[in-house]
Amino acid sequence: MRRALFYYEKDGARMNRLLLVEDDVAISEMVQTYFTNEGFTVVPAFTGQEAIQRFADDTYDLVLLDLMLPELNGMDFLLTLRKTSYVPVIILSAKDSESDKAVGLGFGADDYITKPFSMIELLARVKAAIRRTTQYKKATLPDVPAIVRIHEIEMDLHSFIVKKKDQVIHLTSKEWKLLKLFVENPKKVMTKEQIYYSVWEDHYYGDNHVINVHISRLREKIEDDPAKPMYIKTVWGIGYKLGDVK
Repeated sequence: MRRALFYYEKDGARMNRLLLVEDDVAISEMVQTYFTNEGFTVVPAFTGQEAIQRFADDTYDLVLLDLMLPELNGMDFLLTLRKTSYVPVIILSAKDSESDKAVGLGFGADDYITKPFSMIELLARVKAAIRRTTQYKKATLPDVPAIVRIHEIEMDLHSFIVKKKDQVIHLTSKEWKLLKLFVENPKKVMTKEQIYYSVWEDHYYGDNHVINVHISRLREKIEDDPAKPMYIKTVWGIGYKLGDVK
């Protein structure tokens, strides 16, 4: 399908486009109404298969994703999406256990909000995720080569592609930012405060779980043995650093 080459505008300003993947009609209509009033363009999808088609047909700034979907569940949709796109994804789910959140983040989501949720909080998180992605893409790297190699890993800083032994590794946007942070600071021990501020662009309030989950998922993807990491080393009591690999 041809990807659309336009964005809707309001009063001459570009409107952020959201893909809302939610099979509960009441919730879908509530979110659509609220975000439309806030100046967003919201495109609904009610099944996983419909969401795949919607995403193939157009361009979006962020995806709001329910997990319990007919035809194709949210996790399978997320895995499919991450093969081709780093668009921010916020999961909206009634599942509220730490394991559910860890799985969702590990599969490629950027944020996780449990139902019922505050529309004000959801709006703030959507704006923050879009802002981070927009600022990140606009960052210029005049003195950094396009291709960076560390031992068996190759990062293309322009196309956002990571390979290990010529095999593409599919990273989430947070995993990409983490790896890039360590690559750009090869001799430096990064504290958790520095990591959180650099990757999440927010102040750190001692929530080790979020950082630890993403570091663990990154290791599972890039390390030969995640239990004995070569690339991302733990500096106990401080944070993490890039391993001395060549």
